[in-house]
Amino acid sequence: MKRLFVCLCMAASLYSCKPNMEYKAYLHDPQLFSNTVHELNSVVMGNNFPPMIAARNYTYGAIAAYEIIAAGDPKKYQSLAGQLNGLKDVAKPTANTPIDYELAALLAYIKVGEAVTFPEGSMQLYKDSILTLARAKGLPQDVEKGSQIFADSMSASIIRWSKKDNYAQTRSAEKYTVKDVPGRWVPTPPMYAQAAEPHWMEIRPMAIDSATQFLPPPPIPFNITDKKSKYYEQVMAIKNATDSLTEEQKHIAEFWDDNPFKLNVSGHVMFATKKFSPSGHWMSVIGIAAKTAKSTYDETVYAYAKTSIALFDAFIQCWQAKYTYNTVRPETVINKYIDPNWRPYLQTPAFPEYTCGHSTISSSAAEALTNIYGENFAYTDSTELEFGIKNRSFKSFREAALENNSARFYGGIHFHPSCIVSTEEGKKIGDYINNKLKMKK
Repeated sequence: MKRLFVCLCMAASLYSCKPNMEYKAYLHDPQLFSNTVHELNSVVMGNNFPPMIAARNYTYGAIAAYEIIAAGDPKKYQSLAGQLNGLKDVAKPTANTPIDYELAALLAYIKVGEAVTFPEGSMQLYKDSILTLARAKGLPQDVEKGSQIFADSMSASIIRWSKKDNYAQTRSAEKYTVKDVPGRWVPTPPMYAQAAEPHWMEIRPMAIDSATQFLPPPPIPFNITDKKSKYYEQVMAIKNATDSLTEEQKHIAEFWDDNPFKLNVSGHVMFATKKFSPSGHWMSVIGIAAKTAKSTYDETVYAYAKTSIALFDAFIQCWQAKYTYNTVRPETVINKYIDPNWRPYLQTPAFPEYTCGHSTISSSAAEALTNIYGENFAYTDSTELEFGIKNRSFKSFREAALENNSARFYGGIHFHPSCIVSTEEGKKIGDYINNKLKMKK
C-alpha cells in the first residue's frame, strides 16, 4: 500500500512538471493570423485611409510575417530578399534561441502593419490580449522573448526598407491642378474633394519594374457632341444602365462599393459611413480562401504576402494611368451635357476615371489567388455582411474579379470599356508577379 502511494505521488509529480503545450494549438491556428489581418483592416478603416495607402500597410506587414515563416522553414519557402525592389537582405534568427515562428510572424505583422503609416500602438491592446491568452495556455517565457526579439529585428528590416519607397516624399509633393478642360477630371459631388494621391505612381513598386511597365492604351477620345461617337455611346450606356438597375445589379454594385469614406447628405445634415476599402475587401477574401482550403498557418501567411504584393503593384500601375490621362467621370459629363440632375448609384471616388482601380487590383489579386488555390476554387464572400450587405458566392477568383468589373459600371462611376481594359491590365500584373517571384519551393 505504501509502495502504491509513493508511485501515485511520483506520477502526480511528473504530470505537474509536464509543460502545458496548449499555446501551440492557439498560436498556430491560421484563423488567428486571419483575425489579426481583420483587426488591422478595422484600424485602417477607422483612420480613413484610401485604398492604396491601406494596401501599403497590409503588404509590408504581410512580407514581414512571410519572411519569418520562410526563415523557420527554408526548405519550403524562399526569402523575398533579392527578389523585391530594394529589399537586399532581412534579419536572420539568432542561433540557439527558442523561437515560435508562428508567434514571431504574428508579432511582426502587427508591428509593421501599424507602424508603416500611423504611429505604433494602434494594435497594442489586441497584441496584449493574444499574449495574455498564450501565456495562460503555457507559452514559456524564453520562447516568448526569443519570438519577440526575432519579430522586432525582422520588423526593423522591413520598416527600414519601407522608408525608402518614396511614400514620405509624396506627402509633400505638388497638389493636382484642376483644369476646366472638356474631358478632363474635376472634383465631383457631394464632397468635391481634391484628387486623391496624384503621385502614387512615384511609389517604389514591389515586383514590377516601374509604374509604366504595363501602361494601357489611351482611353476612348472625349467626344460628347457627336452622337455616333464611341465616347457618346459609352456615356449613354452607363446612364441607361444606372437608370434601370435590377435588384441584383444594385446588390452587385453595393457589394463591391468598398467606399472607405462615404459622405451622406440629407438636407443640412452630413455624416460619413465607412467600409473596408477595395484592398481591405481582398484581404478578407484571402482569409476566406485560406479557411475554405483548410490552409496551414504558413500557407495562409504565404497567400496574404503574395496577394498583397499583387495589390500593391496594381495600384501603382493604375495610378500611373489615371494621372497620365486625367479623364473625366461619367457623373460630370452627364450633368454638364445631358442631365444636370443625374446621379450615379454609387458615390464617385475622388480621382480620374481611366483606368478603374478596383477592376485593376481585383484582377491582379484574382491571378495571385488562382495561382495559389487553383482555377475552380469556389467560395462564399461574406466580407460585407458586417456592413449589412448579404453574401455573394463565386466559382472562382476570376469570376469575382469579373463581377467587380460589372459592379463599377452598375454603380455609374466607370465606363464599361474602362473596366474591361483595367481587368486585362490587372491580369498582366498578377501573371507577372506569379512568374517572377519564387516563394514556395
